[in-house]
Order: sequence, then structure tokens, then C-alpha cells
Amino acid sequence: MKTVNQWLEEYGASHQNETNKSIHRICVPAIFFSIVGLLFSIKLPVRIDAHTLNVAFVALFLIFLYYLRLSVALGIGMLLFGVICLVICHFIEMYVPVPLWLICLIIFVLAWIGQFYGHKVEGKKPSFFKDMQFLLIGPMWLISFIYKKMKINY
Repeated sequence: MKTVNQWLEEYGASHQNETNKSIHRICVPAIFFSIVGLLFSIKLPVRIDAHTLNVAFVALFLIFLYYLRLSVALGIGMLLFGVICLVICHFIEMYVPVPLWLICLIIFVLAWIGQFYGHKVEGKKPSFFKDMQFLLIGPMWLISFIYKKMKINY
């Protein structure tokens, strides 16, 4: 099993170009958010108090187990980002007249267009063509830069 540093180094190898890195700083969180939003839109027939459980909660729980297995510190950072995504999704559903799924679908498509443009500039294929787990590593890779600036070990 690869360590978190091995995953981050391998992911970083195809993300050296500054333009591509800048695009990823925007598009990776946007894709993560949009997927959370799309899953948030799928309600489950389970209620907890006054709230209906949705697929996003279940998926994020499983994803965070994966992150925590790689790094507790980075897993906590991803948990925070995931909770922020859930809160934003809740407020969009409550207060925006456009359906959450539609907003997230548009974000998803635009962010992937940005990602593929960034990789065209980079001259390398996206990492997930090699291993689908890189779709989960991308957000953690970005969190690792924040941790390095804040001198937080992971």
C-alpha cells in the first residue's frame, strides 16, 4: 500500500506547470464540491430528526475513512472541506431557486474543461487515467500545500 507522500509525489509529477497548478487550485475544489452537490441531491428514504439523509453524507463518510487511513491530519482537513461543501449545498437548496443538481452539473462540466485545458498546457495526461484513486488524491494534494505553508505535519 502506498503512503500519503508516495501518492502526493506521484500526483505532483503530472502537475509541474504553474498554469496547470493554478487551474487545479480552482478546478479540483470545484469538482469535489460539484460531486458533493450532485450526491446531496439524491435523497435517501431515511430521516434523522427533521433532516433527510442523502447520498453525499454516506459517500463522504466512506471517502473520509480512506483519507484518514492515508493521513489523519490531511483527513481532518478534507473533513473540514467536506463539511463546508455540505453546508453550502444545504444553503443553495434552501435559498437558491435553481436546483442544486443543475448548478453542480454546470460547475462539474466547466471545471473538467478547465482541468483538461490545464493538462494540455502541462503536456501530460490527467493522473486518474493511470489510477482512479487519483480523483481522491487531487483535493488532498491541494490541502497538503496549505499544510506546508502553515507548517502542519501530515
